Formats: sequence, C-alpha cells, structure tokens
Amino acid sequence: MSTEEALEKIKKDIFDSLPKSAKITDVQFEGPEISIYSRSEDFIGDDREEIRNLVKQLRKRIVVRSDPEIRMMNDETVKFIQKTIPEEAEVSKIMFNENLGEVIIEAKKPGVAIGKSGTNLKVIKKETMWLPQVIRTPPIESRTVALVRSMLQKERQEQKEIFRKIEMRIHRPSLKSDFHIKMTCLGSFREVGRSSILIETNESNILLDCGINVGNPDDLFPYLDVGSFRIEDLDAVILSHAHLDHSGLIPFLYKYGYEGPVYTTEPTMHLSTMLQLDYVNICSREGRPAPYSKNDIKKAILHTYTLEWGKVTDITPDIKLTLHNAGHILGSSLIHLHFGNGEHNLVFTGDYKFQRTRLLEAASCKFPRLETLITESTYGGVQDVMPSRHESEKILIQVLNNTIRNGGKVLIPVLAVGRAQEILVVLEDFMSRKMIDQVPVYVDGMISEATAIHTTHPDYLNAELREKIFHQGNNPFTSEIFTQVDGYQARDDIIAGGPCIILATSGMLQGGPSVQYLKGIAEDPNSSIIFASYQVEGTLGRRIQKGYKEFQAVSSTGKTTPVKIKLNVHTIEGFSGHSNRSQIISFIRKVKPRPERVITLHGESSKCMGLASVIHKRLKSETRAPSNMETIILK
Repeated sequence: MSTEEALEKIKKDIFDSLPKSAKITDVQFEGPEISIYSRSEDFIGDDREEIRNLVKQLRKRIVVRSDPEIRMMNDETVKFIQKTIPEEAEVSKIMFNENLGEVIIEAKKPGVAIGKSGTNLKVIKKETMWLPQVIRTPPIESRTVALVRSMLQKERQEQKEIFRKIEMRIHRPSLKSDFHIKMTCLGSFREVGRSSILIETNESNILLDCGINVGNPDDLFPYLDVGSFRIEDLDAVILSHAHLDHSGLIPFLYKYGYEGPVYTTEPTMHLSTMLQLDYVNICSREGRPAPYSKNDIKKAILHTYTLEWGKVTDITPDIKLTLHNAGHILGSSLIHLHFGNGEHNLVFTGDYKFQRTRLLEAASCKFPRLETLITESTYGGVQDVMPSRHESEKILIQVLNNTIRNGGKVLIPVLAVGRAQEILVVLEDFMSRKMIDQVPVYVDGMISEATAIHTTHPDYLNAELREKIFHQGNNPFTSEIFTQVDGYQARDDIIAGGPCIILATSGMLQGGPSVQYLKGIAEDPNSSIIFASYQVEGTLGRRIQKGYKEFQAVSSTGKTTPVKIKLNVHTIEGFSGHSNRSQIISFIRKVKPRPERVITLHGESSKCMGLASVIHKRLKSETRAPSNMETIILK
C-alpha cells in the first residue's frame, strides 16, 4: 500500500465513523496530527466522545477545526471578542492562528475573560467559528516570543506546506518486517558538550539533540560525519532543552539539507531561538564565522512542532514520542520513545533535576514502558556530593553579607536560562525578608529576555511559584530590587561604584558582560565571585575554579592584558539544575518500570564510567559508558 493509499484509508475510516451532524468537509494530515475540518460548531475542538473513540481506534492525534470558509473575518472577530469579554478582563492582545483555526486572547485576568463555566468562550466559538484560547498577559514582554509569533503568522502558508510534506513521511507504510534499533554516540559521551545521539531502526533515523561544545571551539561539532550518517536522511530531530550544548547546532542541519521536523516544547522553542540568535550575533561581533545564519534559524522555527508534556505523538511509521518534565530548565524534557508495537522503549533524560527547586517541579520518573535509560552524568562522580538547597542558601547569604559589609561587590556569572531565574527568585526572597543587606542588584546580558520568556509560560513553573505570582500578586521577576544594565558605560559605573550584587552572562566567563565585570573587580580582595552553575573544562570559569591566579583580558582592539585574581572565589553547587550522584541513583531506583539497561553520558570520562559501575553494582542493571562514535545495538 502506498503512502497516498494509506492516508486515503484513514480518511475513509474517519468519514465512516462520524455522524452526518458533524458536517465534516475535509480531513488533512498536518505533521503528526490529523486535522478534521467541520462546519458544526458543536464538533470543533478535541473533547467529543466520538473523537476520543477515533483516537483509540486509529492511535493517532486528532483535532477538529472549523472549516476556514465559515470562520468570521478577523477584524469582525476582534470586535465581537471585545464586545463579549468584560473590560475588567483587561484583554491586551488578540492573535489568530489561521492554520489551527484558533484565536488567542491575551488577558491580564484570564478567569474573567473565560467567564463562568467558560460561557464567554462558548459564545465566541459559536458565533465566530474560531476556537478561542485564553492565555495570561505576561508581566514582561518578550522580544523573542513576539518575533517567533509574528514570523509564524506571516509564514503560516509556508509552514502548512512544510507540515504537509512531513506528514507524508510520518504516515508512510512500513515496508520492512525485521526489526532492529541501534544508537550511535555523536557527542557528549565521556564529555560535557555537543550533545547528540543518532537512533536508527530499519525504518527510521532520528536525532536526539544537536548541540555545540561551548568549552572547546576545536571540538565544536558532534561527529555528524560518522559512518553512513547523512543529514538529509533524518526523519526527525527531538530537542530535550534549550541550552546551546543541546540545541546550538540544529539550524546547521537545515543549512545542509535537513527538511524534517524538530519536536520540542514551546518554551524550549522560544528559549533556543533566543540563544541561537545571540550565538550568531556573538560570532559576528568576534569576527569569526558562525556555523549557520539567521535564515537557518528561521527555517528551524518553521519546521518546529511544539508538544505538551504527556502527549503521545507519531513521529515516524515505527516510533512514537512522548515528552515528560525534566526539571532542569523551563520546558526541559525527558524524551520517551516507543518503538514498533512495543518491541522496545527508551528514555533519554537530557539534563534533569530529580528534586523540586524554587523554579520547577522535580523530573518525572513514571513511564508506561521502559527497557533502555540514557542518563546524564554531569555530577555523577563520587566527589559530587552537593549541599542541600537550604544549606546552599545559607552559604549564599553568608558570602553575600560578608562581601557587602567589607565594601566589595559580588559577581555571579550565570547561564541566561535556568540558574539566572532561580537565583533571581532566591535574591528577591532574601531581600524581602531582610536576610541580606539592601544593595543594588544588577542584571546584565540576556537574563532579562530569558526571564520574560519564563513569564510567558507560567504553566511550566512549579505550583508554589505560580500561586505566588498569580494569586498572591507577588511576582519576584518584576521586583523593583532588580536593575537591568545596558552598555559598557553603565558597567564601568557599576564597577566604580559601591557594594552591589551582579548577575551577568555568560555563566562560564566565555565572553559577555560577566567578563567585563570580572576584569573590573578581579584585583579587589574585598569582592567575590560565586559559581552557581557547572563550569565546562576549558572555560575561564573552570580555570578560576581550579585556582588560577591570573587570566588574559582581551580589549575591544584585541590587545591582551594580564589580570591578577585577588577576589574571593566561591562555588555553591546546590543551585545546580543537574542531578547529583545520589539524585541520579535515586531517580534510577524510583523510575517505573525499572530499566533493563542504563547508558551514561554528559559527564567527564571518570564520572560516566564510575556512575555506570555503581548503578550496575547497586541496581543489578546492565550498564554502559560508551565513547563518542561508538554504536550500540539496543534491539
């Protein structure tokens, strides 16, 4: 049976299964979803029993949209919504997703906009034939989110055609009867950085992550030239989270012929876009060639299919994907792959935190089926015993107060995404409870933009923080204690000024404003630098952690000057977004079902091997700590 014949059979099954009252006009395959177009207001959405039965029967994701021809004109719909929703809802924006038949209503008070028992939304759907979605107006506007939404609206027809091509590959008939699965280690095995795994079956080729090596420009790329690997043969790319060591090379794939989808969460799409655009800008400023252009980033966005946690999605004829919370950064996901008819199940953790933090819930640990688990090992060494969050916060308070009272400044170099927001929440809490002295807190680099993206996706924050923001009216991200810094002169003024706390990117001191601040305060014995996130081998941050007493500062003209390191150096690892050794072992003990095989990656060689050994001894699982370019037969 050809692809076209298979799709026609599914269409026929749908038409035969639904009543005439559904007024079905068309059935389209759009990426991994089946879209049913209807002229019946009662059928629009995905909450009908008939649709739920179809999902079980076909084992496909199905959504019912209104036929475009019966939708009210956009400008008339806006007027109707403004008339229907009370002013006290404070509607700030109304946007249309033509491809999905949705009208997105941004309001400061979503409950008022929705109405009692959803009455306002029911009226809007009935009268306009658009499916209304209400989201909360973010307290901080994100330029990246606005850019992505504008692009998707402008290029909606192109994206629709992209998804149509993708669905032809997803729903192609399975031709081969034998079944095998193998994984090839392309990057981040016995090292940290350039995360990438190739998964091959007899039907499919998919890539889990495709990152760069932020600490070593000589080994920047994963091994994309290994064996018979060809970019254009890939069926799908799945992105665990936004950090560049996992997402940084995805646009490069589109530059060199990839035309398939990227599957990830919506926050990850926004955050990775921000980081990739910044990476291209940094390359330009430093006079070195970027591996891809902004146009390649645009291609990646148009090919991205965002998924919610827990939704099962067909991504190839023989692989189903489900994303689960990883607890590492906003939108980060554990990747669950179901192969064939249950022949094998795999979970790739990406980076994960098996502990609730001030920002996020702990990583999920329950899956329907599981045979192979691939786990990070960043802090998997015997020596990686982190203090508790409570102890870490006590240490932070002590360092801050001691430094401030000595007249010094505290520099906290942070990754823009993750640790920055965690520490912003902590500092706001400390100051509101007067646990640290009241001094200016300066925020520099991309932290503010990343924080704005966090406020756009409150559903991905932990329940306590959501309660604080939306029901107690206390949003730590918009606190008046934080001052955004822009420009060299402002930084020089801060360096010349009095005691303060500075949060700045980059987190590993690989360029960015954090290096300018370090250069300005490094020789002040009253000042301090606090490392609260992982420092990759080869970075300036790692060298200072190791005790180096001097570094070479590079001026804007390229001149190098030696700078003595006399400030106090502190590392507080309890704020890490990675699981430590005991948390990794606890995760593997508690994961349901217990995996038959555990593979370690994303850690220094000794940590990957040591963690694999202890898991084997304690949990009696088969374990491996492979090297880059190794291939493992999973099934």
